[in-house]
Amino acid sequence: MDSRLFYEPRANGVEHLPTALQMFHTTPRLMRSAHWHAQVEVNYVVRGWAHYRMASHEVRFEAGDFALFWGGQPHRLDDASDDLVYAGGHLPLVHFFRLRLPADVQARLMQGATLVSSATDAADPVNFERWVSYARSGDPIKASVAVDELLLRIERLRFSPYKLLPDARPVADSGGLDQHTSPIVVRICDFIADKFREEIDSVDIAVAADVHPKYAMTVFRKSTGMTLNDYVNLMRLSYAQALLMRDEASVLAVAMDSGFGSLSAFNKSFRKISGMSPSDFRREVRSRPLVAESRYN
Repeated sequence: MDSRLFYEPRANGVEHLPTALQMFHTTPRLMRSAHWHAQVEVNYVVRGWAHYRMASHEVRFEAGDFALFWGGQPHRLDDASDDLVYAGGHLPLVHFFRLRLPADVQARLMQGATLVSSATDAADPVNFERWVSYARSGDPIKASVAVDELLLRIERLRFSPYKLLPDARPVADSGGLDQHTSPIVVRICDFIADKFREEIDSVDIAVAADVHPKYAMTVFRKSTGMTLNDYVNLMRLSYAQALLMRDEASVLAVAMDSGFGSLSAFNKSFRKISGMSPSDFRREVRSRPLVAESRYN
């Protein structure tokens, strides 16, 4: 495995732009270390197979599988077939919360579950290729159509059996009410996307969403399983991760540039999600014997 090329984030990659919608159709590189990003990841395996280590479980995706998981949990593509090709996208929460999903699915995904469905067909690889083309066209109307069609395709997963791993039992639509997320949460996500590198708190966020701070905190936690502070920190950590992997700036400079008010706060938050210090993380990801620019994003 050491003879393979490994994932190297790009300057405009998913970690560095934690609120951006990005779509891909590629042969991905393996990862030496887990990474994380503040989007929901959608994967469709066109050819071959891929093995992921998630925060609480492992999963192997086969050709024809459609998978969905929350990228805010550390995850790692640690093995794959030589012929692997997959397509998909990274959905910011503002898009993810537009989905009409069964009541418990959204919460399970945010808590670290992986949704996997094998109920796909010959139209899927064609559609993904078109969506990637639209998303990268520079035409905002085409990009909007790509998002809308992708969200509708994800919603259709409910009409066929799927699994929510690590519980491997098939799940069928129970006919319950859809999960409808308050527009307040969308406004909150939009504001944090613009301001996460600045000094903001729950009052600032609530004012932007035009609600009382306690209500903002309650609605957001009910929808995402995270506190407002957790989400702001995740955005900052995703951004900081990319800086550590690519730039020569000091850890202190990375902390400040990412929006953390102090080095100690940065170290504590970074260690909580990655299990190591920022300095150790930087050394680990730069110790790869063979690295190449990836089309993963």
